[in-house]
Amino acid sequence: MPTFVLMDWQGQKLVEQLMQILLVASAVVAFATGYGLGSFQTMMLVYAAGVVITTLITVPNWPFFNRHSLEWLDSSEAERHPKPQIVNSSSKRKAAK
Repeated sequence: MPTFVLMDWQGQKLVEQLMQILLVASAVVAFATGYGLGSFQTMMLVYAAGVVITTLITVPNWPFFNRHSLEWLDSSEAERHPKPQIVNSSSKRKAAK
């Protein structure tokens, strides 16, 4: 059974930034190309190519998005630490009055 490595938090932030930069850049290039050639169709094709390239870069879980993996606690280590207690907020309000 294959193991799946999920993207870490910093990798997700990097993907988000890359996606925004690549989409805006492709929109600017598409607009300039379409305006220069006077063709709406060319503009849309250039932008569609930019979206495809952005998708190929940001959607797959590339290894460089997993450089900061999280270290999870071992189950025996987790059992030694006390679990957080749930505090009822209504009892705090009554005590404050």
